[in-house]
Amino acid sequence: MSKIYACIIVLFIYSNAFSQKVVTLNGKVIEESNKSAIQSATVYLSNAKDSTVIDYTISDKNGKFEFKIKKINTPVFLKVSFVSFEDFKLALNSIDQDKDIGIITLKEAAKSLNDVVIKGMAPPIRIKKDTLEFNVSSFKVRPDANVETLLKQLPGVEIDTEGKITVNGKEVNQILVNGKPFFDKDGKVALQNLPSDIVNKVQITDTKTKKEEKTRAASSSNSASINLSIDEDKNKGFFGKIMGGKGSDGRYESSFLINYFKNKRKISVLASSNNINSIGFSMDEVFDNMGGGRNSSVWINDNGSFGINGRRYGGGNGITQSNLVGINYSDEWTKNSESSLSYFYSGANSINENKTNQINFLPSGNFSTNSTSSSNQDRYTHNISSVFEYKLDSLTSIVIEPNFTKSNTKNRNLATQNSFDATNAMLNSSTSDTNNENDTNTFKNTLSFTKSFRKKDKYLSLVFENENGTTTDNDFIQSNTIFYQGTVPQDNRNQFNKSKNNNANYFTELEYTHPITDSLQIKFGLDHKLEKNSDSRSSFNFDAANQSYSIINSLLSNEYNSIESTLTPNAGLVIKKSKINFSFNLGTNLINFDNQAEYLNVNSTLNKQFVLPYVNVYGNYKFTKTKNLWVNYNYNYSLPSARQILPIEDLANPLNTFIGNPDLDLNKSHNLNFNYRNYDYTTKSGYGSYVGANISESQIVSSVTYDANRKRTTTYTNISGAYNSWITVYWNKTIKKDGNKYRIELRMNNNFGLSKGFTDGIMYEAKTHTFSPRINLTYDYGELLTINPSYNYSYNNTKYNNYIISSASNFTHKFNLQVTNYYPKNWIFGNDFGYTYNSNIADGFKKDFFLWNTSLSYGFLEKKLMAKIKVYDLLNQNQSATRTITPTTIRDEENMVLKRYVMFSLTYKLEKFGGKEKKSKNRFNW
Repeated sequence: MSKIYACIIVLFIYSNAFSQKVVTLNGKVIEESNKSAIQSATVYLSNAKDSTVIDYTISDKNGKFEFKIKKINTPVFLKVSFVSFEDFKLALNSIDQDKDIGIITLKEAAKSLNDVVIKGMAPPIRIKKDTLEFNVSSFKVRPDANVETLLKQLPGVEIDTEGKITVNGKEVNQILVNGKPFFDKDGKVALQNLPSDIVNKVQITDTKTKKEEKTRAASSSNSASINLSIDEDKNKGFFGKIMGGKGSDGRYESSFLINYFKNKRKISVLASSNNINSIGFSMDEVFDNMGGGRNSSVWINDNGSFGINGRRYGGGNGITQSNLVGINYSDEWTKNSESSLSYFYSGANSINENKTNQINFLPSGNFSTNSTSSSNQDRYTHNISSVFEYKLDSLTSIVIEPNFTKSNTKNRNLATQNSFDATNAMLNSSTSDTNNENDTNTFKNTLSFTKSFRKKDKYLSLVFENENGTTTDNDFIQSNTIFYQGTVPQDNRNQFNKSKNNNANYFTELEYTHPITDSLQIKFGLDHKLEKNSDSRSSFNFDAANQSYSIINSLLSNEYNSIESTLTPNAGLVIKKSKINFSFNLGTNLINFDNQAEYLNVNSTLNKQFVLPYVNVYGNYKFTKTKNLWVNYNYNYSLPSARQILPIEDLANPLNTFIGNPDLDLNKSHNLNFNYRNYDYTTKSGYGSYVGANISESQIVSSVTYDANRKRTTTYTNISGAYNSWITVYWNKTIKKDGNKYRIELRMNNNFGLSKGFTDGIMYEAKTHTFSPRINLTYDYGELLTINPSYNYSYNNTKYNNYIISSASNFTHKFNLQVTNYYPKNWIFGNDFGYTYNSNIADGFKKDFFLWNTSLSYGFLEKKLMAKIKVYDLLNQNQSATRTITPTTIRDEENMVLKRYVMFSLTYKLEKFGGKEKKSKNRFNW
């Protein structure tokens, strides 16, 4: 923990290094007619040379504004804008000392004969209470750019190499279109597929829950939300694309995306099919999804999988052929109602070959396990989700969010495994052939009722959530396990196992908030949680006489049931002021935990009661509009499962027998987070830090004993004092000069952890430290060339107590270079080159490889038709070899990967707005 404090001190020194002397620029905005103060007028400074925004603020209730900025020695404009008033503009040669502008008088905008206000030029940035609004027309992007490219041009908005978006250092977790989700709230589809020129405004706010939205309460989250407001002229029409590609070695890709807007109504349809581990509907015209998660804002994982709205598609390890169909509909059916519905179907077939070498740590001596496996998996998922909102009156609303999911997975797995000791003496070996089918049906729903009162900050809310699901597993297993030490007989199995899990979870939250003063409220709440879980397994041996699985295996058949009922009365205070937002809730968790199991015709029961504190505290202090400190503390708990707490043997795994512990306590932990961030519009630079820790008061861990054959018996116990902590420091800066744009991003991640457990009755400790600095550079030569090199180093070190081995470490180097050329006209040439090095990996695994992807495209018909040829893994070196160090093992693993292919594709864009086909806009010359 001392290393964390050292890092905090470094951060303090680091941040103060950037705290240079500033000058103050202030003034007051009033109306010309009655000399009254104007509140919330947008006041901003822009560069006289290129009109880029330097800084912005709004006037307070007295009409006063103030800038604290670093000295500026070049000409700037001070501009003031307010709705229904003429814009004000003042030229300043420099700002190198404190200056009082004095009184700024705004004239009411002149009206035409038809009494229509003549509009002035919209300011590039406008602040409306807690909303930061960007006027898109003030920011230059390529005519064919998507929304992601637009966001990168907005001051304070950052998109890193992993696709994470931040605004003034605050992470964005929700992207909406006209206030509604575009397939998914996290915006993965919208960023890549919406053209930037249909967007009129980008509005940024703190992310709120439905309850906070309806009651107008302050946000309790540390995340931001982006809303893309569609231009009124573009809010009637459709746009989309159709793409098809054919490649070498049987590779192919195809996708279809169409979006229809008509005022409040929006309909979107997407579909894709491919066998290249692709999301299938990216509008990245250069690299598509070839990066596999590297420098890609499509958020594709390294293994090729991707997610939409919490659902996982494609990918897994290996090579995946996937199909996807999605439909999204949103509308306002009546004046007081809003609705949104979406349907997704995904189907995928994945094949994989795996090789794993693992060293297992014991106090008496290590042993090794080498394994290979091949798998073939088919799966499909249907999902229907919706949101219905209805306003009973101006102060009362109901929101219903039902969600249905049905999924099915069939998997065939062939595996071999051999374990041997330090002298290479064989301990055990096994072969298995498994056919598994899993079927899951889930229904979730959230019902929110909120009632606000005429009195400000007074409201009543009721939230009811439920999740009901059923999962069935049918497993056909043929396995042979041989033990080489002692007289333990070999274990041969030819079985059919039928497992079923039913869960019914319900949560109710009632809360009343009452204002004491304008800035102080008191809260009273009552929460109730009810969770029911039933888990059963019936096992049948194969009967050779009648060639069926009909002989019940009582040793492997069992049933577990558990019910958790928790009542939580709580109360708290909320403080809301111009610069501070602080809230704390205190209460008591009254827990009743019932468990029951049936095994070998014996019924076992166990009932426990717990009384635990309920604590939730968060605070947010705004030093300035871009300098912010956020803190959060929670006391968390979780209950063990029935299998962990009931003293029953589970013999399903021939190499590992599990036994519950009736004396087991709960998981209890303290979670603490700090987040400091600052962004300076004058220097276009920002820095900040994330610091946090999760400290276990009581943690459930495995206690494993091994026999001579290294067959395990696992039970559970509690430990205390384990922790996981982290500190991240980042800095970024953008420089614009003579049409050139330079961007630098530096980030340093540190993780510290302590894990504990028991092996052969002896407690082990593993202290881990991960150090991962990263640098990312971007250079834009006008609109013609982009060069983006990046480097990431990751060092992992683990120190052990009570093992033969005292420590283990490894490091990785990852270098990447993206070069994109947009010259000559209509041509795009892109290259994505990467090198990865992994140290200390076992013999038989390659330590390093190069991955070079390239593409060349040409746009026809004003870039409506795009022809492209791309090559994935040009050098044919791609691989997936990783080393993972845990508190009990060192694991080296290699999986099948996609290798070199060539693909030719055609993409046609559809765009028609307001009954007219979109005309191309020549915003710049080549």
